[in-house]
Amino acid sequence: MYFADENTLGLGKLLRRSGRDDVVYPGHPSLPEVPLGTLDLDWMPVIAARDLVVVTRDKRIRTRPAELLAYREFGIRSVWIGAKRDLGPHEQLELFLRHETRLQREMVKRGPGPWALALGEAGVRPLRLADG
Repeated sequence: MYFADENTLGLGKLLRRSGRDDVVYPGHPSLPEVPLGTLDLDWMPVIAARDLVVVTRDKRIRTRPAELLAYREFGIRSVWIGAKRDLGPHEQLELFLRHETRLQREMVKRGPGPWALALGEAGVRPLRLADG
């Protein structure tokens, strides 16, 4: 269900260690086509084909022209984890778990991509994809 990119690698690993099997990340054995160091534009079609939701801290991924084009072309769905301060992996985990039910409702409501959501202390809100 989720792909934790390299910006949220620690979160992805913590979720897996907690027993979750619905999270993969670059370098995970279940995702051999996305080794560590894979560029965004190279993993985006793979993740879209697997129908995974990207979990990231890279706010600009949805505004750079090439990535924005890939968002639209592949129907990327993403959740940006952010707060007023930089969060470490354990804080990201706590935030993610606290709001995951609401996040899942939003994912169902929004359906196929492209779309982007922000996950912060106050909960989940939509993010606008830049015009491209």
